[in-house]
Amino acid sequence: MKTSNVLVLILVLLYINASTEWPTHTVCKEDNLEIHYKSCDPQQDFALSIDKCSDVATQTFNIRASTVLRHSIKELYVKLSLIMNGKTVLTYSETLCAPGHSKLIFCGKKKGEHLHYEGPVTLGIKEIPQGDYTISAKLTNEDGVTVACADFTVKNYLDY
Repeated sequence: MKTSNVLVLILVLLYINASTEWPTHTVCKEDNLEIHYKSCDPQQDFALSIDKCSDVATQTFNIRASTVLRHSIKELYVKLSLIMNGKTVLTYSETLCAPGHSKLIFCGKKKGEHLHYEGPVTLGIKEIPQGDYTISAKLTNEDGVTVACADFTVKNYLDY
Protein backbone atom coordinates (compact mmCIF):
# COMPACT_ATOMS: atom_id res chain seq x y z
CA MET A 1 0.00 0.00 0.00
CA LYS A 2 2.78 2.43 0.91
CA THR A 3 4.64 1.67 -2.32
CA SER A 4 1.62 2.59 -4.43
CA ASN A 5 1.19 5.89 -2.54
CA VAL A 6 4.85 6.76 -3.14
CA LEU A 7 4.51 5.86 -6.82
CA VAL A 8 1.44 8.10 -7.19
CA LEU A 9 3.24 10.98 -5.46
CA ILE A 10 6.27 10.61 -7.75
CA LEU A 11 4.04 10.58 -10.85
CA VAL A 12 2.21 13.71 -9.69
CA LEU A 13 5.49 15.53 -9.04
CA LEU A 14 6.85 14.50 -12.44
CA TYR A 15 3.65 15.71 -14.12
CA ILE A 16 3.84 19.07 -12.35
CA ASN A 17 7.47 19.53 -13.40
CA ALA A 18 6.63 18.52 -16.98
CA SER A 19 3.90 21.16 -17.24
CA THR A 20 5.25 24.23 -19.03
CA GLU A 21 2.38 26.66 -18.65
CA TRP A 22 -0.31 27.70 -16.21
CA PRO A 23 -3.95 26.69 -16.69
CA THR A 24 -6.52 29.06 -18.13
CA HIS A 25 -8.73 30.54 -15.41
CA THR A 26 -12.27 31.82 -15.90
CA VAL A 27 -12.83 35.32 -14.50
CA CYS A 28 -16.48 35.28 -15.50
CA LYS A 29 -18.84 33.73 -18.00
CA GLU A 30 -22.36 34.89 -18.78
CA ASP A 31 -24.62 34.71 -21.83
CA ASN A 32 -22.87 37.35 -23.94
CA LEU A 33 -19.56 37.96 -22.18
CA GLU A 34 -16.68 35.67 -21.21
CA ILE A 35 -13.35 36.64 -19.72
CA HIS A 36 -10.54 34.13 -19.16
CA TYR A 37 -6.88 34.60 -18.24
CA LYS A 38 -3.63 32.69 -18.16
CA SER A 39 -0.49 33.81 -16.36
CA CYS A 40 2.35 34.41 -18.82
CA ASP A 41 4.92 34.36 -16.01
CA PRO A 42 6.44 30.86 -16.17
CA GLN A 43 7.24 30.93 -12.44
CA GLN A 44 4.03 32.24 -10.91
CA ASP A 45 0.27 32.15 -11.26
CA PHE A 46 -2.18 34.45 -9.44
CA ALA A 47 -5.84 34.55 -8.48
CA LEU A 48 -8.39 37.01 -9.90
CA SER A 49 -12.17 37.04 -9.72
CA ILE A 50 -15.18 39.32 -10.07
CA ASP A 51 -18.78 38.82 -9.01
CA LYS A 52 -20.57 39.15 -12.36
CA CYS A 53 -19.44 39.64 -15.95
CA SER A 54 -22.04 42.34 -16.49
CA ASP A 55 -20.32 44.43 -13.78
CA VAL A 56 -17.27 44.83 -16.05
CA ALA A 57 -19.36 46.84 -18.51
CA THR A 58 -19.95 49.47 -15.79
CA GLN A 59 -17.51 52.26 -14.94
CA THR A 60 -16.53 50.68 -11.58
CA PHE A 61 -16.76 47.07 -10.42
CA ASN A 62 -15.39 44.97 -7.56
CA ILE A 63 -12.53 42.49 -7.94
CA ARG A 64 -10.56 40.09 -5.76
CA ALA A 65 -6.90 39.50 -6.62
CA SER A 66 -4.17 37.69 -4.75
CA THR A 67 -0.57 36.57 -5.18
CA VAL A 68 2.73 36.24 -3.32
CA LEU A 69 5.33 38.70 -4.56
CA ARG A 70 8.49 37.20 -6.04
CA HIS A 71 10.03 40.69 -6.36
CA SER A 72 9.80 43.90 -4.34
CA ILE A 73 7.92 46.81 -5.89
CA LYS A 74 9.42 50.21 -5.07
CA GLU A 75 8.40 51.21 -8.58
CA LEU A 76 5.75 49.49 -10.68
CA TYR A 77 4.86 49.94 -14.33
CA VAL A 78 2.01 48.46 -16.34
CA LYS A 79 1.92 47.83 -20.07
CA LEU A 80 -1.34 46.75 -21.71
CA SER A 81 -1.70 45.58 -25.30
CA LEU A 82 -4.92 44.95 -27.21
CA ILE A 83 -4.38 42.08 -29.64
CA MET A 84 -6.88 41.27 -32.39
CA ASN A 85 -6.33 38.51 -34.96
CA GLY A 86 -2.77 38.06 -33.68
CA LYS A 87 -1.80 41.72 -34.22
CA THR A 88 -1.27 44.38 -31.56
CA VAL A 89 -3.66 47.22 -32.37
CA LEU A 90 -3.31 49.36 -29.24
CA THR A 91 -0.82 49.71 -26.38
CA TYR A 92 -1.02 51.62 -23.12
CA SER A 93 1.65 52.16 -20.46
CA GLU A 94 1.44 53.84 -17.07
CA THR A 95 3.51 54.26 -13.92
CA LEU A 96 1.59 52.83 -10.96
CA CYS A 97 4.23 53.19 -8.23
CA ALA A 98 7.16 55.58 -8.05
CA PRO A 99 8.79 57.63 -5.30
CA GLY A 100 6.24 60.30 -4.37
CA HIS A 101 3.80 58.95 -6.97
CA SER A 102 1.89 55.89 -5.76
CA LYS A 103 -1.54 55.06 -7.18
CA LEU A 104 -1.89 51.69 -5.46
CA ILE A 105 -2.07 50.63 -1.83
CA PHE A 106 0.53 47.88 -2.31
CA CYS A 107 3.33 50.13 -3.57
CA GLY A 108 6.43 49.44 -1.48
CA LYS A 109 5.59 45.78 -0.75
CA LYS A 110 8.56 43.46 -0.38
CA LYS A 111 9.48 40.13 -1.97
CA GLY A 112 7.63 37.27 -0.26
CA GLU A 113 4.76 39.40 1.01
CA HIS A 114 1.21 38.29 0.26
CA LEU A 115 -0.56 40.78 -1.95
CA HIS A 116 -4.34 40.74 -1.68
CA TYR A 117 -6.79 43.32 -2.98
CA GLU A 118 -10.54 43.20 -2.65
CA GLY A 119 -12.46 46.25 -3.76
CA PRO A 120 -13.45 48.57 -6.58
CA VAL A 121 -11.64 49.01 -9.88
CA THR A 122 -12.34 51.68 -12.48
CA LEU A 123 -11.19 50.89 -16.01
CA GLY A 124 -11.96 54.32 -17.41
CA ILE A 125 -13.84 52.93 -20.43
CA LYS A 126 -17.53 53.29 -21.16
CA GLU A 127 -18.01 49.92 -22.83
CA ILE A 128 -16.09 46.78 -23.61
CA PRO A 129 -15.35 46.41 -27.33
CA GLN A 130 -17.40 43.70 -29.03
CA GLY A 131 -15.74 40.63 -30.53
CA ASP A 132 -13.05 38.12 -29.59
CA TYR A 133 -9.67 39.53 -28.60
CA THR A 134 -6.76 39.29 -26.18
CA ILE A 135 -5.51 41.85 -23.69
CA SER A 136 -1.93 41.30 -22.62
CA ALA A 137 -1.04 42.87 -19.25
CA LYS A 138 2.48 43.04 -17.83
CA LEU A 139 3.61 44.57 -14.53
CA THR A 140 7.33 45.26 -14.14
CA ASN A 141 9.32 46.76 -11.29
CA GLU A 142 12.16 49.31 -11.23
CA ASP A 143 14.65 46.63 -12.31
CA GLY A 144 12.56 45.70 -15.36
CA VAL A 145 11.69 42.35 -13.74
CA THR A 146 8.21 40.92 -14.30
CA VAL A 147 6.11 41.16 -11.14
CA ALA A 148 3.03 39.66 -12.80
CA CYS A 149 1.69 39.18 -16.29
CA ALA A 150 -1.35 37.64 -17.91
CA ASP A 151 -3.09 37.26 -21.21
CA PHE A 152 -6.83 37.89 -20.94
CA THR A 153 -9.15 36.43 -23.56
CA VAL A 154 -12.37 38.42 -23.96
CA LYS A 155 -15.42 37.25 -25.90
CA ASN A 156 -18.00 40.01 -25.93
CA TYR A 157 -21.32 39.77 -27.76
CA LEU A 158 -23.16 42.37 -25.65
CA ASP A 159 -25.37 44.85 -27.48
CA TYR A 160 -24.94 48.30 -25.93
